[in-house]
Amino acid sequence: MSSCLGIYVEPNIIKYAKVTKERDILVVDSFGIKFYDKIGEAIKQIISDTYSYKVPISINLSEETYQYFLMFSLLNKNDLKKAIETEFESFCSEKGYNRNALETRYALVNDIDDKEKIKVVHISANKNTINTIMQPFTEYNVSTISPISVSISNIANLKEKENILIINMEEKTTLTTIVNNKIYSVEKLEEGSGDVLNSINIKENSYSKAYEICKNSTIYTMEGKELQDEANEYLEDIMPTLYKIASGVQEILSSSTVKIDRIYLTGTLSVVNNIDLYFQEFFKTEKCEILKPFFIKDSLKINMKDYIEVNSAIALALQGLEYGLKDMNFKEKTWKDELNNVLERFNITIGDDGTKKDKSVSASLSKFFKLDFRQALDNTERWLLRVAGGILFLTIIYSAFSMYLNYAINIKNMQVLDVKQDTLAQISAVESDITKTKNKTSEYEGLTENLKNIRAQVQDNAKNRKIIPNLLTKIMFSIPQGVQLTSIENTSENRIVINAQSQKYEQLGYFKAILKTQGILTDVVSTPGTKDGNLVKITIEGVLP
Repeated sequence: MSSCLGIYVEPNIIKYAKVTKERDILVVDSFGIKFYDKIGEAIKQIISDTYSYKVPISINLSEETYQYFLMFSLLNKNDLKKAIETEFESFCSEKGYNRNALETRYALVNDIDDKEKIKVVHISANKNTINTIMQPFTEYNVSTISPISVSISNIANLKEKENILIINMEEKTTLTTIVNNKIYSVEKLEEGSGDVLNSINIKENSYSKAYEICKNSTIYTMEGKELQDEANEYLEDIMPTLYKIASGVQEILSSSTVKIDRIYLTGTLSVVNNIDLYFQEFFKTEKCEILKPFFIKDSLKINMKDYIEVNSAIALALQGLEYGLKDMNFKEKTWKDELNNVLERFNITIGDDGTKKDKSVSASLSKFFKLDFRQALDNTERWLLRVAGGILFLTIIYSAFSMYLNYAINIKNMQVLDVKQDTLAQISAVESDITKTKNKTSEYEGLTENLKNIRAQVQDNAKNRKIIPNLLTKIMFSIPQGVQLTSIENTSENRIVINAQSQKYEQLGYFKAILKTQGILTDVVSTPGTKDGNLVKITIEGVLP
């Protein structure tokens, strides 16, 4: 028989549940909710109330982040692990994160969009955050730290070929998508029970009362709007948050390629009456229901709603009892944990003071070999005890050496990661310098080209500045008597348009011929003469030579 105390902690509120497992039978021994000002005192009280001084404790991770990578399914285990690590290092380099400051875990699931790919659900958390979470539990036996978004699936009644969405409305809301009994994705919404409890707490100045108000509030669906009365005055604090959550879930599902068959509701806000009916109005094709622990059966003796209140704590307790994803434990193993694993088969545990607890070696070996130590031992039994003691001694020595070697390897790996991270940073800096140099070169070339264009423009302007006066001088000395120029226009570049008039057409024709023959203009053309009273007017066009 083994037990685990699940403790779910968020600001101002703690949920706890102690679960015992005997063979395949699970029993919730004790559970409850506690509101606190000082977390250390609250945890101490919970440990005392549940008598869990030596019982393994499973707690929730917080502020974790999720990344998703796609890998080829043909990669072997080692290559896949290296590829995932490389992808995450690239992600950290891109975001400017310190890889060594992050603790990571991941889960694998087949990608539904590409059968040849494996989807990696990668979870990372800051090591400082994990240490902060552990501080109130330093005196106790914490065995598991896991994200509630992953652990919450432990209590769901999962079915083959059924896609599930679990909406866990705790302080912040997490959306866990499960495909073929495996975690497929996790989304976070900023809205959650924290918004509702804080809003009501402002009015009542009591978190416990705010929680009871949520628990006793009832949502009326579209068919029952007329039933609302003054007893639901706090719905104005509850409904906006629920609407934002439902709308956020709708938006996420509309952009997802996963077809959801069933939606489970859990968390603090799930205690609001008729919340499943409210969500059902948003989701017509998916069945919405309250999440109930799979091993607790409905009966007259059990108030299921009381258990549902602490779903998160029960899920964490099951995580500590090795349900769900065993690799999602963010608790760093100590030498005592490793040694206890080795001695577990002999029913020997190491206490906090390093001494053996619970049972003596003789009693453990007696159970293992079915020997009766109340009678004198024969030679065979003494020989068996010596062999067993030798095996135990060698096992302990081997385990200690393995732990030391593993520790040394981890140190070297950390050093390699530091060097690699520094190299990547240097490469990134070099690439940045190269990019800046290219930008400066491009900028210099642009400036050079602009200078050339300006110089050519200046030369053209200088040239054109002399052309017009020269043209006017030539016309002045060659214009026939009786011809008047009404306008001279430089329409474009070297194109000249002259409007002239005279009493005689011959004089205008003569003027045109002079412009052409003397080379004053080239490509000379003119319009037919038009009579305006006693004057004949024409327009002459040509190009400056």
